[in-house]
Amino acid sequence: MAHMREHDVISWDGTKIRTWRADGDGTPVLLCPGVGVGPESWPSVNERGGLISWYMRGTMGSDRPVDERNISLDDHVSDAIAVLDDAGIERCVVMGWSMGVTIAAELALRHPERVAGLLLVAGAPGDSFDAMLPLLPRNVRRLVGLTGTKLLQQAGPVLDEVLHRMPVTDLTTFLLRHSGVIKPTSDPEAVTSAVSRFLQHDWRWYFTLALALGETPRQDLSRIVCPITLLAGRDDLLATTESMSGAVGALPQARLRVLPCSHYLPLEAPETVSAELDLLLDRVRSVEFATSEAFTSGSRSRT
Repeated sequence: MAHMREHDVISWDGTKIRTWRADGDGTPVLLCPGVGVGPESWPSVNERGGLISWYMRGTMGSDRPVDERNISLDDHVSDAIAVLDDAGIERCVVMGWSMGVTIAAELALRHPERVAGLLLVAGAPGDSFDAMLPLLPRNVRRLVGLTGTKLLQQAGPVLDEVLHRMPVTDLTTFLLRHSGVIKPTSDPEAVTSAVSRFLQHDWRWYFTLALALGETPRQDLSRIVCPITLLAGRDDLLATTESMSGAVGALPQARLRVLPCSHYLPLEAPETVSAELDLLLDRVRSVEFATSEAFTSGSRSRT
């Protein structure tokens, strides 16, 4: 993994947000993170350099807002803009994973001038609880997902006592990779690194973040005109392929790829994610060349 540089930026309400960036000369790409995850969850993409992201409010170095209600989609989009402005990035490709898909999609809807393309990975654009648990009937998915998350929020202190003390050993990693939660195609070292940090969350706050962001209504992406790629996990229990593809099926610039993966697709198929990002960057360059002033001016002069 490339070396990570971290520093703090201040968002709209004065909250200190910890941002991170992979060193290197790669094309800048903004990652809208899933709840409570960091760079170790993106091993192959990080090798290229140029990836920039942040830790969600109250997690992994970012402060919890003074007003704890400031964890809505609006606040996360504002944090994304603060990270871009701090890095001096006017426009770039934006990635999103899990509930970070909702943030990436909203960023493209509100600030299309900042988003050149979208790579949406294992997450539905809004209404996350309806996208969960594909084995259940659709009319009960949201209720079960929402109720389960609220119960886990209340159990946060108990989870802290158990998970903060859980050793992450080779055996732990092996069991995770053969449990169906994370598939065996994932790299053991990458899983160990990701899980070690993930277990240290304040779990009541973690599920508070998930509830606030997960109740965002399904987003209408019909106004998005930039190239979009969706990567869905065939065996994902937290974001069905249907919930991802339905919102973008009619968009002319959309590409959908379904992989034999779970929700942790970036850990299970890192080379594929990196290759799809390269392909998206190529598509973005082609579109921007075709719509550039120089190209259109040249076309008009020949007609």
